[in-house]
Amino acid sequence: MSAKQIPLADHLKNIPAKTRPIVDAAIKTVKGAAPNADEITYNSQAPRSKTMMWKIVRYGAGGADVVGIGTFTNHAAMFFYRGRELEDGSGLLQGTGKDTRFITLRSPADAEAPAVKRLVRKAFKLGGA
Repeated sequence: MSAKQIPLADHLKNIPAKTRPIVDAAIKTVKGAAPNADEITYNSQAPRSKTMMWKIVRYGAGGADVVGIGTFTNHAAMFFYRGRELEDGSGLLQGTGKDTRFITLRSPADAEAPAVKRLVRKAFKLGGA
């Protein structure tokens, strides 16, 4: 039996006020690119360390996770579960993990940038949506 999902609205009202607009813009970007994506919130609480990401929500298609959004104290991040496979001519993707890559978002404008929107669309295309 899985734990009860925390409503997205509850997460949003509890994240740092400084990053809330960034997270809102990131969510809007993902929903704009994939309006029918599955929205799954994380059952997480605020981290005890400023260097730890607070994972808020992930979006998926066909049972697979595609894009996630999390926040730190001063910035947010959008992470791509199959980011290693994405064509990124913009140079925005960061990370060296086995599969996942991320983008650092320091303002709502970062989340709304055309290059970010293209990456989100590519991620969902790769993910089968």
